[in-house]
Amino acid sequence: MDRLNFKVFQQFWVIAKTYWQGDQKWQARGLLLAVVVCLLAYTGLSVLLNNKRGVLISALSAQDEPRFWQTVLIFIGVLVIYAPLLSGYQYLRDRLSLNWRLWLTERFVDNYCANRAYYQLQAGLSETAAAIDNPDQRIAEDVRSFTQESLTFLLILVESVLSVVAFSGVLWGISRSLVLFLVLYALLGTLVTTFVFGKPLVRLNFEQLKKEADLRFSLVRIRENAEAIAFYRGEEREANQVKQRFLAVFDNVKRLLVWELNLNVLTNAYEFIPFVLPAIVVAPAIFAGEIEVGKVSEAQGAFVRVFFSLNLVVARFQSLTTFGAGIERLYSFAAFLEAPESATTQTTIQTVTADRLALEQLSLQTPNQQRWLIKDLTLELSREQGLLVMGPSGCGKSSLLRSIAGLWDSGTGTIIRPAADKILFLPQRPYMVAGTLREQLLYPSSKELDNSELQQALEQVNLADLAERFGGFEAEHDWSDLLSAGEQQRLSFARLLLNQPAYAILDEATSALDAENEAQLYQQLQASHMTFLSVGHRETLAAYHQQTLLLAADQTWQIKPGR
Repeated sequence: MDRLNFKVFQQFWVIAKTYWQGDQKWQARGLLLAVVVCLLAYTGLSVLLNNKRGVLISALSAQDEPRFWQTVLIFIGVLVIYAPLLSGYQYLRDRLSLNWRLWLTERFVDNYCANRAYYQLQAGLSETAAAIDNPDQRIAEDVRSFTQESLTFLLILVESVLSVVAFSGVLWGISRSLVLFLVLYALLGTLVTTFVFGKPLVRLNFEQLKKEADLRFSLVRIRENAEAIAFYRGEEREANQVKQRFLAVFDNVKRLLVWELNLNVLTNAYEFIPFVLPAIVVAPAIFAGEIEVGKVSEAQGAFVRVFFSLNLVVARFQSLTTFGAGIERLYSFAAFLEAPESATTQTTIQTVTADRLALEQLSLQTPNQQRWLIKDLTLELSREQGLLVMGPSGCGKSSLLRSIAGLWDSGTGTIIRPAADKILFLPQRPYMVAGTLREQLLYPSSKELDNSELQQALEQVNLADLAERFGGFEAEHDWSDLLSAGEQQRLSFARLLLNQPAYAILDEATSALDAENEAQLYQQLQASHMTFLSVGHRETLAAYHQQTLLLAADQTWQIKPGR
């Protein structure tokens, strides 16, 4: 269990130190110092309020009216300071947590999008990548939990130390035996709770986070693929899959509840004693007239504060185990994102940046290195000409494009390709960004073009009325739902014409179009003087390309002139 705690702390510090030792460290440390100062003042006033509560009872017992009213005035005066101080402490704590979350979220998002780590995770290109489930949940929820819970537990720990120091002095002056009993009692409870419940609860909470995320993911998939599911009439299968994932959540929660039941039985009984014990210990001195009646209330208040401070692990054990499980998920995600390239298969295909596109002795494997797709392919794509790649399904056509794009690197040989800003890929399923029609057309560039240029591009791809139909170029819609597959493919061609890259790579980019629209798009492509490489199945595509690369299922290939 000690090794487990140390491992969790190490993982926590690997994630946390990037903020506390990073570019915003002084702002973060300044806010933390302000929070601790408020906490110090708040604890000091708590000791004073606890003392005055005991004095009030003693004054009432002794029927000392002047002392009573004097104490009431002091009590109210302290409260006037105490209430805004406590509110200020909570505000600064939450603001620090929010700043930390902003910084850490931006760091994770940057690393997630860098080096195509998001693609490696989605495609599962390595065992490490395949083990990282639901990255969206880890960024959105685990980061929030990490920053909030970290500060909460840290400040609770600081507050507990201050409370132990402050209230132990009060308690020591009333009864030394209470202090000794309290320390031993809290230590025993912490040891029993940690060693008996620690490992099972950490494991179950980790599984719970994963299973809940899987359930949400299956529901999101239904929403994103609603039309396809409806066409297939796959409602029953989808419903059964969601139910199965919920049953996994249900079964894990049942096991978790049993452990929590046993933990609650222990903690409920364990936490009842502090409310009775101080009165029992102090009672003989009160009966003997040695101390005032109010000392019972003061002793009880101090005892409870010290007890719950020492009892931090027992009282918050369930939330600590959940927090520990979240740290483990976030740590494994951060470890992958910090070195995404090392997590994939070893790079063997060499990529060279030059002002041309060529392949030299390229042999391509699947990422898991279990199957060869293409052997010893050598070709060069001539400037302002087109190359068509054809072949049976599964022969490696799309895989070849992935290797040219740098998404797959398992194999041998050399890929010579232009810089990333001189090449644009059009996938079979166009990506519709969340934004305006203008942003759709200009994606992925950030150039500024006037409406006439955008309209001209739409006319070139036979979408002349698109802006008028949907409210102009600044209109925002869910374009993937609004446009048909054919309209989306034509829109992606408009992107190509507006971005004007030197090279275009098209993966069945006209598969949803009729022959007339396909011909119009390729004629516009030829007129733009771009160099392009297309993957397709239709024989009619050969008319728009100067060469055709035929791939075979046995890894062989041949190049033929176009029509």
